[in-house]
Amino acid sequence: MKPVERYLAGQVRADLRRKMVFVGGPRQVGKTTLARRVFAGPVGYLNWDVAEHRERILKRELPSSSVWVFDEVHKYRGWRNYLKGLFDNLGKRQKILVTGSARLDYYRFGGDSLQGRYHYLRLHPFSVAELGIKTAKDFMSLLTLGGFPEPFLSGSETAARRWSREYRTRLIREDLTDIERMLDLGRLELMVLRLPELVGSPLSINGLREDLQVAHKTVANWLRALERLYAIFRLPPFGAAKIRAVKKEQKHYHFDWSLIPDESFRFENLVASHLLKWVHFEQDAKGRDVELTYFRDVDGREVDFVVTERGRPPLQLIECKWSDAPIGKGMHYLKARFPNTEAWQISATGKKNYVTPERIRVCPAIDFLSHLV
Repeated sequence: MKPVERYLAGQVRADLRRKMVFVGGPRQVGKTTLARRVFAGPVGYLNWDVAEHRERILKRELPSSSVWVFDEVHKYRGWRNYLKGLFDNLGKRQKILVTGSARLDYYRFGGDSLQGRYHYLRLHPFSVAELGIKTAKDFMSLLTLGGFPEPFLSGSETAARRWSREYRTRLIREDLTDIERMLDLGRLELMVLRLPELVGSPLSINGLREDLQVAHKTVANWLRALERLYAIFRLPPFGAAKIRAVKKEQKHYHFDWSLIPDESFRFENLVASHLLKWVHFEQDAKGRDVELTYFRDVDGREVDFVVTERGRPPLQLIECKWSDAPIGKGMHYLKARFPNTEAWQISATGKKNYVTPERIRVCPAIDFLSHLV
């Protein structure tokens, strides 16, 4: 089931005709492979983490190919002005693709702006739609192994666990220390180990602070750093004037959903990742102002995911169940208030497939996820 071409390849090619392209995303999600295969001809690849490549970048001894790929160049203090100079001097004669395992949209702020000179695209792990998954067996493999290319393509749970453990260690010991001054790696590691157990419920920074015995600001900074490195993502609550929604508490999920010990919450995390992949694609490639949120009100009614677009009623309501189950009261509540919004209750192992009189679609998860990205 190995894809011939990643889902962003066509968009990268199209965007490079006019501007530089920045591709961000988690470490080992396939950015370098995408960059090297996006064009049939030779690609000049330079990685800032490789001493020889770093020297060539600084001396401006760049490859003779028509496509330059700069990997992790945001670690160079003067990278913004460097790329700005290359683009302004060469324009459309040279295609420039920049990749990084951190949020390049964050790192480009400060100094001379690159505004108007690049498009930013975010690459996500494999998904049901990208892999063309049709069977329950293949879906459960994706749920168990995660969507990162190396562990998924290994087909081995043992290999996936080893990869995930090593990945987490490198993230903390290498990537986090690159972007933050981490004075207490021990407690940071404890937090990273604790987070997968908290998926599915609103994340309390104060609760983490008390568990770890560190300052509230410290926990908040650690979580922001994990977001910037695409280790986790957080969803804000959906609130509207006519519903009594919670306003502040956020839920969090992991790009590597194989970390989640409970299978039902791992399934919820997988769905969250699939939806975020679609939302980011709509934002990056189509310019839409869509957002992924969740719903919870003061009376305890919940809907796992609400997809919104500015100025419009919610686009979709999505509730996740491990198996066939009655429709939750939160879904009934929101659907009654937004009758024209698409509503889905999807299950990991359920078989039922029908539409209720109020137009709530109940179906296996593959039926819904296969229509995303």
